Amino acid sequence: MIIKNKDMDIQTILIIILVGVAAGVLGGLVGVGGGIIIVPSLVYFIGFSQKTAQGTSLGLIMLPVGILGVLMYYKQGHVDFRVVGILAVGFLLGSYLGSKIALSLPQDTVKKVFAVLMVIIAVKMLFFDKSKKEGGQSKLEQKVNGPASEAALKITGTNDS
Repeated sequence: MIIKNKDMDIQTILIIILVGVAAGVLGGLVGVGGGIIIVPSLVYFIGFSQKTAQGTSLGLIMLPVGILGVLMYYKQGHVDFRVVGILAVGFLLGSYLGSKIALSLPQDTVKKVFAVLMVIIAVKMLFFDKSKKEGGQSKLEQKVNGPASEAALKITGTNDS
């Protein structure tokens, strides 16, 4: 299990809130959020590994009905519940705003927004994805997880990113 540092700087917290708001707006607007917005954002903006981003996103989106999936990621050290809580605050506000916008737009416009979003994310992931060294953490992920995290990964052998 990954040992988390209790401190997060204000910039990281604001980024996470903005990711939550964006995911909430897009969730309310076109029905996407977790895998489409939160996972890539946690990877690219916060520097999480793909598995930690997926586990943390599942912690936000699926805790009520996907608890078993969340538990599997958590057992491997890939859920950051602090980030889940912060994302939830932004997602709550964002989903309200996004749904209000979507309900005020014609269906064809909402469908086009969804399609454009999917294409942008696909192009980003296919052609502009910067891969990290196997098993390593980015500087932001080290900041969020703390210095003990990398050592814990080596000792426990739980990093199978």
